[in-house]
Amino acid sequence: MTAVNNVDVTGFWENGWTIVRGVYSPDDVKRLREAAHWSRKNFGGDLLANPRMREVLTDGNFVKIARQILGEDKIVYSGDSAFTVNGVQRGFHKDNADRVDPNAPDWNGRYTILRFGIYLQDHYRHTGGLNLRHQSHNTPDLNVGSNVYVRTRVGDVAVWSLRTTHSGNGTLLKFPKSKAPLPHEHDKFPNWRIARKDGDRIALFAALGLDDAHMSRYVEYLKTRKYICDIWRKTRYDLAALSAAEQAGLLVRDVPTEIANDPMVGQNADYVALPY
Repeated sequence: MTAVNNVDVTGFWENGWTIVRGVYSPDDVKRLREAAHWSRKNFGGDLLANPRMREVLTDGNFVKIARQILGEDKIVYSGDSAFTVNGVQRGFHKDNADRVDPNAPDWNGRYTILRFGIYLQDHYRHTGGLNLRHQSHNTPDLNVGSNVYVRTRVGDVAVWSLRTTHSGNGTLLKFPKSKAPLPHEHDKFPNWRIARKDGDRIALFAALGLDDAHMSRYVEYLKTRKYICDIWRKTRYDLAALSAAEQAGLLVRDVPTEIANDPMVGQNADYVALPY
């Protein structure tokens, strides 16, 4: 791993996303790919609870990047992380709590929760990467912002605001390279025009932010969602996980313990806006 000192902080706040190049070595990526395949059969829960994948949260890189972007030292993790292997979901969406109403609290002031994505294969010349709408982080309108195919190389880390419109499983064309197909256009192109895949598509995701009103509201929202509450019910942070997080400077909010005896959480399978 290399020192994380090349974060485009200005670009992040202007555009709603950035790429941090060369954070992980080929050996790091190989190890994480093996861990992801192992985890599909052997481990549920989030990344911090997973002994073979927690390193992405505890090696200090995410914390260093978040501190530079957010301008504060106290970075919080609230149990929102996952990995996917050959996932197929696509379609533009936002991840924050208030996705529709521009007058809701998420749209008041600077938004301070970041989504980190590590793509454990090349998407600079290969298809299957991330689509983002450029400068879409200041409006709930999913149609705002030019469509960008995020061209990450092996070892890069993509970072975007939870308010940024994005989609997985993007299509990279061989010709014309300047065109980034929209998510719903992925089946409109013949195979000869689409760049090949770089093996299994494995991605790791985590949300980190400040201990502020935005994080509190986001956790309140997540507690309404069935998918993540089901994960949290299987999640326990052991001493090794919490110690590693502490050494990395990462503050952990133990949401799995918070919900353990609460029968009212996880009521919504689909998105439902929070009242305010």
